[in-house]
Amino acid sequence: MDGRPRVPEQRRPGSARNAEPEALRFGVLGPVRAWRGEEVLATGSPQQRALLAALLLREGRTATAAELIDALWGPEPPSQALAALRTYASRLRKVLDPGVLVSESGGYAIRGLGEGALDLARAQDLGAEAEKARGTGDLTRARALLNEALDLWDGEPLAGVPGPYAETQRVRLEEWRLGLLESRLDMDLEQGCHAEAVSELTALTAAHPLRERLRELLMLALYRSGRQAEALAVYADTRRLLAEELGVDPRSGLRELQQRILQADPALAEPSAPVAEPPAAPVRPAQLPASVPDFTGRASFVDELSAVLASAVETEGSVMAVSAMAGIGGVGKTTLAVHVAHRARASFPDGQLYVDLQGAGPRPAEPETVLGSFLRALGTADSAIPDSLEERAALYRSVLDGRRVLVLLDNAKDAAQVRPLLPGTEGCAALVTSRVRMVGLAGAHLVDLDVMSPDEALALFTRIVGAERVTPERDAALDVVAACGFLPLAIRIAASRLAARRTWTVSVLAAKLADERRRLDELQAGDLAVKATFELGYGQLDRVQARAFRLLGLADGPDISLAAAAAVLDLPLESTEDLLESLVDTSLLESAAPGRYRFHDLVRLYARACAERDEQPPSERGAAMSRLLDFYLATAAQVYAMERPGDRVVDHLRPTVYPGLRFEDRHQAQDWLYAEAVSLLACVRQFAGAGTLPRAIDLLWTAVDLTESGANSREYDAAALALLDAARSSGDGPAQVRASVVLANAHQLSGRFAEADESAQESLRLGASCSDPLARCWAANIRGAMAFYQRRYDDAEKHLKQALADFRDCADRAGEASVLCNLSRIHVVTGRPHSAVELAQQGVDMYETLGHAVKNANGRYALGMALTQNGRHLEAAERLREALRVFRESRQRLWEGMTLFRLAELDLTAERPAQASANAEAALTVLRGIGGEWRRGNVLTVLGRALDGIGQSGRARVCWQEALSIYESLGSPEADSVRTLLEGMTVA
Repeated sequence: MDGRPRVPEQRRPGSARNAEPEALRFGVLGPVRAWRGEEVLATGSPQQRALLAALLLREGRTATAAELIDALWGPEPPSQALAALRTYASRLRKVLDPGVLVSESGGYAIRGLGEGALDLARAQDLGAEAEKARGTGDLTRARALLNEALDLWDGEPLAGVPGPYAETQRVRLEEWRLGLLESRLDMDLEQGCHAEAVSELTALTAAHPLRERLRELLMLALYRSGRQAEALAVYADTRRLLAEELGVDPRSGLRELQQRILQADPALAEPSAPVAEPPAAPVRPAQLPASVPDFTGRASFVDELSAVLASAVETEGSVMAVSAMAGIGGVGKTTLAVHVAHRARASFPDGQLYVDLQGAGPRPAEPETVLGSFLRALGTADSAIPDSLEERAALYRSVLDGRRVLVLLDNAKDAAQVRPLLPGTEGCAALVTSRVRMVGLAGAHLVDLDVMSPDEALALFTRIVGAERVTPERDAALDVVAACGFLPLAIRIAASRLAARRTWTVSVLAAKLADERRRLDELQAGDLAVKATFELGYGQLDRVQARAFRLLGLADGPDISLAAAAAVLDLPLESTEDLLESLVDTSLLESAAPGRYRFHDLVRLYARACAERDEQPPSERGAAMSRLLDFYLATAAQVYAMERPGDRVVDHLRPTVYPGLRFEDRHQAQDWLYAEAVSLLACVRQFAGAGTLPRAIDLLWTAVDLTESGANSREYDAAALALLDAARSSGDGPAQVRASVVLANAHQLSGRFAEADESAQESLRLGASCSDPLARCWAANIRGAMAFYQRRYDDAEKHLKQALADFRDCADRAGEASVLCNLSRIHVVTGRPHSAVELAQQGVDMYETLGHAVKNANGRYALGMALTQNGRHLEAAERLREALRVFRESRQRLWEGMTLFRLAELDLTAERPAQASANAEAALTVLRGIGGEWRRGNVLTVLGRALDGIGQSGRARVCWQEALSIYESLGSPEADSVRTLLEGMTVA
């Protein structure tokens, strides 16, 4: 069997070529219903609906009176069955259009229905189309068609219809539906959607425990999700269940899959059949930057590199071709590599990948990040991309196997950065550019790229400026390219400036370059040649442009937004945009995206050197950066205030002079925060110094959504630690107090509870000597929460009551609500369920009064837990689902995952283990990589209980064993309860 469902042996009804607008429609894949247009028709009693269903399922064929009586009543019909049948038929005629229900040969039939008038016929069509699409390899279309077919089901087929015929058809239609589901799930796995399929398959195997095909698909989905032990546990559960219920062993396909999993068969990691359909992401990437139209010279290098690339596809059994170019900045490595890559495109029909590895900057691109981008470009779904560098590199090589792809790795730092990004298979090739020679790159063809020859340099200059201007002044042009040190980037900048200034002659430019005070000697080693080229461009700027160039280079971060640049320059947005665009025209600044700008890494260094040398008065550098910090802090405070109305944190921030942005709604505010995340966090670390440290701490505090959402947790944590280190080093007590609270909050959100408690304790200890009510309130609140997580409930209640009093003293209603919700959780676990509900409801009411959407969701989260403890399951589910909706809208992934976890707990309490397993699986997916291991252990524990409840004890054991390992490594008391669960299991 190939696992594909077969269309039931039914024939389609007769169709009318031109259906009227108000045509009849019928449904049997749920309750038996009829519509005329949008009007629902009355189909009568259950027996009358049974007659209608029997006629519809015959699809235009005549059914005799005897056949219909048997269908409605079976072998023992009532004495007046024939009269009743005629009555039902008469009533249906009055409801339906004339000529639809006809009498013929002593029986009845339904005729003249339009195309797609019966939902079953539509489902049959879709199923047939899906099978054809799958046969041609178009899995994306096949999946879409099957989903459309499955959506036609509206509960149990023929629901509420009596009679043996209806019962037989119900079984047949349900079997067909399951076959369609299995086929779609099979294609899900072929397209790499294994992680998403686990939850659905878990629920399906619970509902249909003896259906081995579903078990087989679940094993495969788990294995491809990296959960080998659970996959094997599914087999053990299935084998035990089949033996107990049917006295048989699993079928051969299931046994074979178990053996392949045990042997870690590499083929299992690949789709079971070739995937030829176009995936969501382009399968043939074309990422090469545009080749410059005036590329000149380098003929020997072009031929040499082209020959190496050609060897990758022309030589049978050849290894992957790697060429690595090295040279100083500005020597034209990227231009040459892009030109050669475009020439070789025809030899690599499966695509070309490109990345700037930013090796010359302070933060080179991480290989795992680059691999994620490459895998997406090659058509891999996000859910199928693993976390670790090693797994991503392995998947990358697997995806490229059998393809001919060219990879251009530009601006590499070293060989270690490059190695994981190499394709590794024959037929592929890689071009690498770097400032250093890649001697550590085994087997690479190394090329040292030097400056241009005089003839090449002059040719490049002439192509940019124009022969009509250069030819009359050839000697002056030679002087220009010589002054540029024959460096391509320097020549291009000089020629572009000249081309843009029609009143200049070549001699004027040569005279300017002859002044060594305005340039560095291009013949010197290292980056001096590059600096000379930049000096030429900088020297041509007017006063306003030069100031902008210098000051913008001071800001850290990969790029800068237009609004942030306006703050640095202290100019209106419109003037700033005009100024930045003029710098883009000079090639000293790049337009990264609409409204965002960036420097080449070397240009940034040069701009900073210019600022140190030229900015007058020198204090303007500090003032510009202070304005940038003010802008980020004021804007982030606006985001915080919109997300948390009434929260007094914004009232305790350091004052700012430069204003921030204003937003129409909180969603627009969130968009800004996440778009600016990397640049904002870079700004925080840059300002961890005297004078700016307190504002940097406040900026990180107001940007807490970046860690609470899980989007930038790692970078946020690093910034918080850097700020605390800076505060300690400077001896700034107030800064240390507040930085400790920020770090404590970061620790608790990442599941590091001991470290969070330690940082909060440090804040309270130091705060005794300096007045910071904000820090005092939140430190006590965090200490209470950490004591709760560590099961020190008396300490937790003491800290939280202190926090409650402090928040009330500060008239901080939002903080008060937070503490009430935390106190509610303590009352839940200490046997005070009624007061737990009261406390959480007080918190929710406060948040609602303040209009606090996100935190109100946190309140409903706490209220849902308290209601669960009180046995008020319907109300608990409502509150938790309300919270889940807000968390999803607000991109709060941590709390989205935790709410799914609480719903799973609720489902277990309400004895819904199948639904509990689905919610727990979803929680695991959302919390992947965020929230810390302790929270993951909690979810695994609940998932194990849910799986055990649906008879999948083997998988449950695997989940509990993983949870136990987590708890033991953390020294968590939850380890004891998990051991008890494991000890209570009966070994299969």
